Amino acid sequence: MKARKRSVEATVEIDGFRLRWTLQREAQWTTNDGGKGMAFSVRLENAANHRELLLEFPYPRWKPGVRQDKERILPQRIAAGIRQAMEAGWDPQSRGRVFAFQVPE
Repeated sequence: MKARKRSVEATVEIDGFRLRWTLQREAQWTTNDGGKGMAFSVRLENAANHRELLLEFPYPRWKPGVRQDKERILPQRIAAGIRQAMEAGWDPQSRGRVFAFQVPE
């Protein structure tokens, strides 16, 4: 039985910008790249031509002996990551390539 992909999205207002975030990738382990954490696409709401933010979280540290369920999605953690990306130079109103930002641990 194949696991279904979660379809998760929401909006948040940060610094006067109304932003929509969407889950792009669950945390996963690969033999080539090792662990990759969850990733979210963030854009201005109702503005498809503006620069997208790819917000990438670190791979979760699972506790030994604990069943590995899907990681919880915490909106306040996503909002904090968006603020960090803005401080690092992401401007939601700019245009251009995707701005990939690794949220520090």
